[in-house]
Amino acid sequence: MANNIVLSLTALLALVPASLLPYRRAAARPDLLFWSLLAVAVAGPAAASLVQFSGSWQTGLAGALWISTTASAALFALLAALSRDAWRLAPLLLPYLCLLAALAVIWGRVPPQGEMAAAPGAWLAVHIVVSVATYALSTLAAVASCAVLVQERALKRKQPGPLSRSLPAIVDAERLELRLLMVAELVLGAGIVTGMALQYLASGELLAFDHKTVLSLLAFAIIGALLVLQLRSGLRGRRAARLVLAAYLLLTLAYPGVKLVTDVLIG
Repeated sequence: MANNIVLSLTALLALVPASLLPYRRAAARPDLLFWSLLAVAVAGPAAASLVQFSGSWQTGLAGALWISTTASAALFALLAALSRDAWRLAPLLLPYLCLLAALAVIWGRVPPQGEMAAAPGAWLAVHIVVSVATYALSTLAAVASCAVLVQERALKRKQPGPLSRSLPAIVDAERLELRLLMVAELVLGAGIVTGMALQYLASGELLAFDHKTVLSLLAFAIIGALLVLQLRSGLRGRRAARLVLAAYLLLTLAYPGVKLVTDVLIG
């Protein structure tokens, strides 16, 4: 237990330098220092996740938070390498990941209410991977939406601050938001299908209308409706950003939120 706590704290500290970098330099840029600190920020939570899930499959809140943090950081690194403007989301995303990691450290002392003694089967493994990818994609989409809100507020006040100057422009943030949502909708749809397959194999029914399923379906519907509105009517700006954040809230309640209830509030 003590070793796990030390590793968790180390993983949390690994996120701090990359989180502070955009606020320490007047002109942040994706240079060698940026990539070096981002690599450390990915490696720290990844190591904590490996330890959490070594030997047995953990179903607790701490494990879910570490996996979510790792997946979001890794996806951000990939997106920053492929997209010209994605790296500018760092001032919002990385501090948020620090918060998730801090919560993982806090709840790491709370024993999970369920644990799989062996590695999950093929269908369950696919479902877990898809679910984690969905949450990471929606996390980045939500951060892009927050960037839109920050930029719109700065534009309205005609007083851009250090934060708004470091974030992507509104058009670029909206482009990232749309692309991430499109991929998230596809992956979430795959997650719903694999979840239905697992439910059918376990009980002979396609859907179990529990909290996770209902919230996931609602998020799928909201994201789908938002994509239709964006592509057909050109819905953009604050309204679209708020819908994205609403969908992200539903997914948060569906994934780590359910574990919070079972491990902390009920347990």
